[in-house]
Amino acid sequence: MTDVPAKPLVALACGGTGGHLFPGLAVAEELRRRQCDALLLISPKAVDQQAVRSATGMAIATLPAVGLTRGGWLKFAVGFWKSFGASRMLFRERLPQAVLAMGGFTCAPPVLAGKACGAATFLHESNTVPGKANRWLARVVNQAFVGFPVAASRLRSKSVETTGTPVRAQFQPGQAAACRAALGLAPDLPVLLVMGGSQGASGINDLVIQALPRIVERAPRTQFLHLTGPDDLEKIDQAYRQRGCKAVVRAFLNEMEWALGAATVAVSRAGGSSLAELAAMRVPAMLIPYPFAADNHQYHNARLLVDRGAALLLEQSTATPEALAGQILQLVLDESAHSAMSQAMGSCHTPQAAGRIADKMLAVIRAMGLWRLDDADVAAGQASLRTPHSALA
Repeated sequence: MTDVPAKPLVALACGGTGGHLFPGLAVAEELRRRQCDALLLISPKAVDQQAVRSATGMAIATLPAVGLTRGGWLKFAVGFWKSFGASRMLFRERLPQAVLAMGGFTCAPPVLAGKACGAATFLHESNTVPGKANRWLARVVNQAFVGFPVAASRLRSKSVETTGTPVRAQFQPGQAAACRAALGLAPDLPVLLVMGGSQGASGINDLVIQALPRIVERAPRTQFLHLTGPDDLEKIDQAYRQRGCKAVVRAFLNEMEWALGAATVAVSRAGGSSLAELAAMRVPAMLIPYPFAADNHQYHNARLLVDRGAALLLEQSTATPEALAGQILQLVLDESAHSAMSQAMGSCHTPQAAGRIADKMLAVIRAMGLWRLDDADVAAGQASLRTPHSALA
């Protein structure tokens, strides 16, 4: 038996977008509570590098990006091979007992590298329609997790379990006044949160600004918290200033729990991770799905919440400023409609999703003989590990 550290190591491939990274962070936090070490594998993208600044007690490694674009197969193949090689070198320094993929092609090389080293492999799919990378990886991982039950039938995996999509522990509703004050907003006035995902959304930004005169006319006490993404910051900030609105405009906000905690209503894209955070915080939402998402998965995500009474839906191609303003005002001004939608949104939340994923992963690696937890170890909070034979080859 080879000497190994006293804690199991789980590598989480979660780079590329906030929708992959933040659920990965949530699982990593739960793994650390279970006496595991966590290694976050992220991309060089600015959103990843900025977001992980809030991560503590975890190792972080940046791997080459492996995005697949139309006509870019050669570049993709080169990047994929580089990322696979970088993962193998990283895993030689310390063998992970498990590798978890949170979605996107950037997560595929670490999973394959982990499998080659004898680690248990897992994936999580947060959308109703699984992405191409997860559909492919599902055939090779030991266990797949999904945020929506409908996604389970769309993955060909040995085992698929519906867990919900993980959100970080700090996403707890009930502190609206404190969150607003922390962001520089009046604690007792309603807040419209506008967010387009970690990269921002110019389509949403422009539509909201066009609807602004109607919103301000009917609900003049409304405050705005607008997360623009990096490209539209100055333009959107200037638009609010010209209207004399009380607005906090940021390109990006690490403390999304403050943003959602402050929000009365949100205008948002419909990625699985964003919807999970909205549900955790019970924020009624006006959803405008990204129209170019693969397999139109954001529309299908949004449709599911709309059918449950938890959100309203506008498609970007047909949305008008008048329609958007009308929907927003309905939720800001009609207390009964707001309350009903808030309750419905809360019912879409799956508490302890991150913990359920962490527990299942640890059960699998124990069953595979990669980690042995004895009664004495439980009492002492220590784990003893075994290195698989395949890792020694």
